[in-house]
Amino acid sequence: LLGSRVAEVRKSKMANPVVTFETSLGSFSAEIYVKEMPLTAGNFLSLVNEKFYDNLHFHRVIKDFMLQFGCPFSKDPKNPRNGTGGPDPNSAFSVNGAPMKRDATGSIKDEHTAKISNEPGTLSMANAGPNSGGSQFFVNTVHNSFLDWWDKSAPDSAHPVFGKVVSGMDVVKKIEATPTDGNDNPKTPVKMIRVFMA
Repeated sequence: LLGSRVAEVRKSKMANPVVTFETSLGSFSAEIYVKEMPLTAGNFLSLVNEKFYDNLHFHRVIKDFMLQFGCPFSKDPKNPRNGTGGPDPNSAFSVNGAPMKRDATGSIKDEHTAKISNEPGTLSMANAGPNSGGSQFFVNTVHNSFLDWWDKSAPDSAHPVFGKVVSGMDVVKKIEATPTDGNDNPKTPVKMIRVFMA
């Protein structure tokens, strides 16, 4: 009883929600930056609440770089379309209770506001250019500052950070170490069993 009360007090003091990622290689949890990145975090949390991410697979894993996840085609870990999908076009989501709508491609606008760097353990939006982020994101395993939206050294790579791993970084490193094929796809699929609010 005391342990659950301590956890409750800790949770109430935390300004942002924590999401748990239960994978076939173990679980990790991340704080989601709702206050700092309301649009991107709201989009992500809506997908979590819809169970969008459950039973998908990591489709791109690059050692000393990042782990990419969130393509709906990755329910089949060997689908050649992995990395190309996202939410339904014009689908609804909410930001702090306010209704929002994704665009005709299922994407949201880039949220280039808070200067949070792509440090190890951060969650960052994957995209295929400006305003093309939807459901796919990656977990940085090293400091990828060249992916920061304000870093002009790689002008085509602007990836806003919307969360950070707060526990289970050993699981992130275990996923990072999994052998991959020539397309950076894990040879032994790494499944996201479920993603849920902690």
